[in-house]
Amino acid sequence: MKKSLSFILACLMALSAASCTSAPAASTADTASGADESSSAAAEGGDAESSTEGDTESAEGGETESDLAYVQDKGTLVVGITYFDPMDYKEEGSDEWVGFDADMAKAFAESLGVDVEFSEITWDYKVEELDSKAIDVVWNGMTLTDDVTSAMSTSEPYCLNAQVLVAPADKAAGYESLTSLEGLTVAVESGSAGEEAATALGATTVPVQSQAAALMEVDSQTSDVAVIDLLMAGAMIGEGTSYADLTQVANLNEMQNLPDEEYGVGFRKGSDLTDAFNEFWAEKVADGTVLEVATTYGLQDSVILD
Repeated sequence: MKKSLSFILACLMALSAASCTSAPAASTADTASGADESSSAAAEGGDAESSTEGDTESAEGGETESDLAYVQDKGTLVVGITYFDPMDYKEEGSDEWVGFDADMAKAFAESLGVDVEFSEITWDYKVEELDSKAIDVVWNGMTLTDDVTSAMSTSEPYCLNAQVLVAPADKAAGYESLTSLEGLTVAVESGSAGEEAATALGATTVPVQSQAAALMEVDSQTSDVAVIDLLMAGAMIGEGTSYADLTQVANLNEMQNLPDEEYGVGFRKGSDLTDAFNEFWAEKVADGTVLEVATTYGLQDSVILD
């Protein structure tokens, strides 16, 4: 009986030893398998992370939002202007903006399939108005200066211009032989090519919000003279105008030995509206529309047709 019991105990111990020996082997295999799965998961996780980063980079490096689509989606082209006869102005008793630039802006908006809206701006803040999307375009007899072309995307030039000195007719003779503007109080539109020209010639400038306001300064004798665009002078001073007692006395471009200025239309930096405008303008030059509208406002000799 003792021998039988001893034999049974020996068998049980052997079975227990075998069980203890096989457990670590199974654990090692499981661990190896788990490591493989972990490596695979890590690899898949790494690919997923790389893919996510790639998608982010792709999104960040995507194309700039289309300004053309933005304008067409909202259905309105907002044009930044100031009161500038013969480019943008209102006939007495009317609320409608007319003028060479205004009429062509209406035609451009129509070509885009949207309405046009005119917004009077402070000229000195035209870039801020544009960048904030308060307006979509600056279109107001804007001279293509270095400051303008560095801050905006600009169209091909469409009109020639110069800066001229305007004085009371009864004092004109005293200004005709000027070689500088030192000692004169000169009314200018703030941020304009006229202000730049007057400053370069030594003037003491009186910045105002528009060229029309500059003429009022001279007419009221608050300033000695004004510097405005040649095209505005042709439309707003002399016999038959509101400023019959004012006259043009000097061309500041000639005084500085500078060529004629060029007008352009300004859009946001990188805007695809610039190309859309240039295509539109080329078509309207070709079909005679530009010359017809220019002739209506007496600009046939200033408009660029090639």
